Amino acid sequence: MKIIKALAMVGLLGCSLPVLAASTEAAKNPLSVHVLNLQTGVPTAGVAVELEQQQKQGWVKLASGITDKNGRIAELYPAGQSMATGHYKVVFKTGDYFKQQQQPTFFPEIPVIFQVEKSGEHYHIPLLLSQYGYSTYRGN
Repeated sequence: MKIIKALAMVGLLGCSLPVLAASTEAAKNPLSVHVLNLQTGVPTAGVAVELEQQQKQGWVKLASGITDKNGRIAELYPAGQSMATGHYKVVFKTGDYFKQQQQPTFFPEIPVIFQVEKSGEHYHIPLLLSQYGYSTYRGN
């Protein structure tokens, strides 16, 4: 309790609350992605990513985004919704990205199909990318 009062007195407690609230909101979103360039070793900004869900009528687009300067989309699932169990597909539009970089690529799109077995969990899909190969896994 003394530490909280001391932090409040110097203004640190009030400064950290908005940051904590923002990170808590991002943590509530059930899906995030991250793209890293294996050739350069840096995050890959500017990759368009689409999220689809398999439904009776086929794949249905739920959301899309573009990776930020850190190669991330922190909140890819539609805001305010929980992720239902089922099959989902994240499609990384790598051909468009490499075209912007004026580089050829063998994989114009990289679809990653995954299964959600428990609603309420967070799913993170990293993509390790090069012009002629890729790797992915369930991250945290």
